[in-house]
Amino acid sequence: MIDFSHNHFQLFGLPERFRFDADALDRAYRALQGEVHPDRFAAASEAERRLALQSSARVNEAYQALRDPVARAQYMLSLRGIDAFDETDTALPLDFLEQQLERREAAADALAVSDDTQLAALAAEVRADAAHLEQRLAARLDAESAWEGARSDVRELRFLAKLAADIDEMRAQLDA
Repeated sequence: MIDFSHNHFQLFGLPERFRFDADALDRAYRALQGEVHPDRFAAASEAERRLALQSSARVNEAYQALRDPVARAQYMLSLRGIDAFDETDTALPLDFLEQQLERREAAADALAVSDDTQLAALAAEVRADAAHLEQRLAARLDAESAWEGARSDVRELRFLAKLAADIDEMRAQLDA
């Protein structure tokens, strides 16, 4: 079974970094799931089956957290006692918020006239900004250990990820 005292990175034998080998994560995930999957313990005792179920759930939780850039950055900050999404601190830079509001309005306008080309362009623009932000986060988290400074970046990245998903949903509405 797994060691429940290990953090997500340790669980998969990965360096505690924002940027790491995603293929190594996938390989480690498959290997761990192969070891702890509850189906392997169908004939085991009740305690062993319960432990296998808990282990499998923990491996899934860790995998989901590390494969998503927002969740990974949030997790890295949480390891240092920093809550990136503290409900008492939701401030984001005004210029950032204004730009995202303009993008949302442009997306709504494009949806209203069924302009998939405009929606695709907006989605690409948002994803490009998110990729740039991921690079900045990697520098702050991996090279600079600028944990507090990364909080705002994580919140902005979550905002961009949500906006990209919303635009994708608008595009799906056009396809329906």
